[in-house]
Amino acid sequence: MKSTPLIAHFETYLPFEEVEISLIESRISRRKLKRREHLLVNGDICRHYTFVVKGVLRLYGIDPSGKEHNILFAAENDWIYDITSFHEAKPGESNIQAIEPSEVIQIAQQDLYHLYVNIPKLDRVFKVITEEKYVELQNRVFQNISSTAQQRYTYFYEKYPNLATRLPNTQIASYLGITPEFLSMIRKEMVQGKTKK
Repeated sequence: MKSTPLIAHFETYLPFEEVEISLIESRISRRKLKRREHLLVNGDICRHYTFVVKGVLRLYGIDPSGKEHNILFAAENDWIYDITSFHEAKPGESNIQAIEPSEVIQIAQQDLYHLYVNIPKLDRVFKVITEEKYVELQNRVFQNISSTAQQRYTYFYEKYPNLATRLPNTQIASYLGITPEFLSMIRKEMVQGKTKK
């Protein structure tokens, strides 16, 4: 009875018994989001870990001038949350928004902690998931301080080929810290470079 993509996702890490699956299922909620609908707004407390079943979401911040800066994206079989706000139960500075119509599964903090106690292996699974997200963000910071815009785009395209074709230029440019016009120029140069070979 693997009734959700979430259970299938968990089982890529460890197998779960039917009774454990039933307990997980009893502690999750499902939600559909329209395009541009927010799951979290700056100043709110992040109370859920969110698993993407369908669609693409983004975690972003807004600087004092009002400019948006994409921090990360999450598509199918990925997680998105403001980890600082979630763990400290304090208002966060991040926003989470659906870029496409999306379907998500959420686990509230109290339910997640209940599951940790009753299914210890799930605690281990979430530690790995959190470590993977930390590695992703660490690599992103390193790319931002040590690479050219073209290198950052190449890395993004190779790491997230599915997202690179689904996201608007404006969203990718915000993630890379460049203008959409400069991103178009980079893409054009890359296509011309491949054509010359």
